[in-house]
Amino acid sequence: MNKVLIITYYWPPSGGAGVQRWLKFSKYLPQLGWEPVILTVDPEFASYPAIDNSLEKEIPGEIKVYRTKATDWFRIYGKSKVPSAGFAKNSDDTIKGKISRFIRGNFFIPDPRRGWNKFAFKKACEIIEKEEICHIITTSPPHSTQLIGLKLKKRFPALRWIADLRDPWTDIYYYSKFYPSLFSRKLDLCYERSVLEKSDEIITVGKTLKNSFSQAQKIDENKITVITNGFDESDYTAVTSVRPEKLIITYVGTISESYPVAGLIGALKDLHEKKIDFALRITGDLSQNIRNLITSDIPASSVEFTPYLEHTLAVKSIMNSSVVVLIIPDHKSNKGILTGKLFEYLASGVPVLCLGPADGDAAEIIARAKAGATFGYTDEKGISEFLCSTADTFKPDKDYIKEFSRVNLTRMIIPLLER
Repeated sequence: MNKVLIITYYWPPSGGAGVQRWLKFSKYLPQLGWEPVILTVDPEFASYPAIDNSLEKEIPGEIKVYRTKATDWFRIYGKSKVPSAGFAKNSDDTIKGKISRFIRGNFFIPDPRRGWNKFAFKKACEIIEKEEICHIITTSPPHSTQLIGLKLKKRFPALRWIADLRDPWTDIYYYSKFYPSLFSRKLDLCYERSVLEKSDEIITVGKTLKNSFSQAQKIDENKITVITNGFDESDYTAVTSVRPEKLIITYVGTISESYPVAGLIGALKDLHEKKIDFALRITGDLSQNIRNLITSDIPASSVEFTPYLEHTLAVKSIMNSSVVVLIIPDHKSNKGILTGKLFEYLASGVPVLCLGPADGDAAEIIARAKAGATFGYTDEKGISEFLCSTADTFKPDKDYIKEFSRVNLTRMIIPLLER
């Protein structure tokens, strides 16, 4: 069986959406003739924004997993301050907070997790020779992981290197929060361009992100393949769905200052005034400002905040909802934002309420799947009407949605390895 070395910082027991992608691909690659070999960081030396021990049960027993130590630069912030989504929810505008982000953006390029790179590179060289590896895949964020692939390609020119970029690099919506200097931005752009040019194949999660890399960095679009995030059907067959008696509106994930919620709050106030019984359930990280904004306008009895849940429980929460909410950050690049939870939402069959650009990648998929609707951030009336009429309105296109199953998406990787 052919072998492929997958280099990923996020691996169980790390939690979050970033872990799911290659954990699930690794599950199905052996069925398609490829043996994945995993190189990741030792949890004792890692900086994870969340822990999900339940995911360790999903690692196939036959997969070899190599772990190395790392220099944990995040210890200058303290383990409790390890950022989720790259400071996406950071609202600390004190002098100390700004200095902290400035240090991050100018002294740890492309990110502080590059403290793993020298250890990972050394181990990768050993694995490549020991396991006779001819194919490697690096996945990011953290984008520093791509620099490991860049160095390995230089060391072993015959390697076939696939760079998987789940998010934008220097065009990520919170990039300006790091206050990068002109020199820092140029250096980061240089790293980004080198990875895109030197890799043999590039994978992105959406067509807008593909166009961004192709146009901004002048990369041949034929070199870039879109393989979205997805869902594992087995995660849903084990969950019993119960139709809630009242309107249960669920949001799973991060909510930062970049996520406009005023329109949603206005619509919920309208439901309250109409005496419609509802509950807003938010599971995950959100800033204190957003929390205060929500609780100041919605009765406490109608709001439930839950910290990060392990994946199986998050799926159960989604399945037992009336409506699930997807909020796209308000940023110039928001048309290309395609979060992993969208596909978890689609798999549930629960109507999806999306707040974001009507011509964005997420809106297009939701419309094609007949799984919900997308509204502008301030469209209180449209959001309210949607929430009041979701019970039997939508009949999802199950055949289209099935295209995003993990096993189907894994099949798309094989031609890239063999090409």
